[in-house]
Amino acid sequence: METHEAERLAAELAGSPEALRTFLSGLPGVDQVGAEQRAATLATRSIKTTAKQWALDLAVRMVDLTTLEGADTPGKVRALCAKAMRPDPADPGCPPVAAVCVYPTLVPTAVAQLRGSGVHVASVATAFPSGQAPLAVKLDDVRAAVAAGADEVDMVIDRGAFLAGRYEEVFRQIVAVKEACGDAHLKVILETGELVTYDNVRRASWLAMLAGGDFIKTSTGKVAPAATLPVTLVMLEAVRDFRDRTGRQVGVKPAGGIRTAKDAIRYLVLINETVGEDWLDPRWFRFGASSLLNDLLMQRAKMATGRYAGPDYFTLD
Repeated sequence: METHEAERLAAELAGSPEALRTFLSGLPGVDQVGAEQRAATLATRSIKTTAKQWALDLAVRMVDLTTLEGADTPGKVRALCAKAMRPDPADPGCPPVAAVCVYPTLVPTAVAQLRGSGVHVASVATAFPSGQAPLAVKLDDVRAAVAAGADEVDMVIDRGAFLAGRYEEVFRQIVAVKEACGDAHLKVILETGELVTYDNVRRASWLAMLAGGDFIKTSTGKVAPAATLPVTLVMLEAVRDFRDRTGRQVGVKPAGGIRTAKDAIRYLVLINETVGEDWLDPRWFRFGASSLLNDLLMQRAKMATGRYAGPDYFTLD
């Protein structure tokens, strides 16, 4: 099918709150035990040496190197951008990361540092991390980030509205944010740790995709639990089924709590076994992380030299 099928379906459901509710409630339920067992089984898969080298490089390329702290400064962002472009200065063969993710006020700093590098500039918006602000404020937040040069926007949904069953309200907010993004890609943060059930994760995933999200993202990183393998499995199944139904491919971004190369490889196995090679690409899968990159670099160095470089060898994020 062509991607206009997604637009047709969205328009059909947006016209009626009851139709949208019926559609989302009619999605197949998630087998909690089955999802958790499958994720646990896939997490035990081993990868051979040559495939591991490829997996480590791919994971580096999928990283959204992130700093979202109240104490962030232009200097910190400039240092993060330098690391994003050359993660391991001693190894010119080390690929750059996918993006640097910052608050809107620091987007101009990131844009200036990354210009011409191919590394994207992502900005959180829409009253991150709570999402509790009037829509007009959220849209101003998005427009400011895009005007400053962000080519990716990570928005948060109103979890209170979603959990109260006000699906159309959440849908319309995502549609409005997508419009405010212009040409920038939109990642929709579900904050799965607050959605409680896998069924809610599946419904929120479909809602975000129907409303035009380019990516669905697990978490802000500010709420526990953040990304988990079972939750990401449910989201991967959602993007697979959505593409089968509409012809439109949507990306997935787990964020929060992914700290080691071993963790990252588990997610790559999960992708390959659930949705296939089409999603094994930074255009369709990202890691929202700060500490992950250093462990990936240490594992790369060990494979190249036979010994660990140690955490102090690489700059702190």
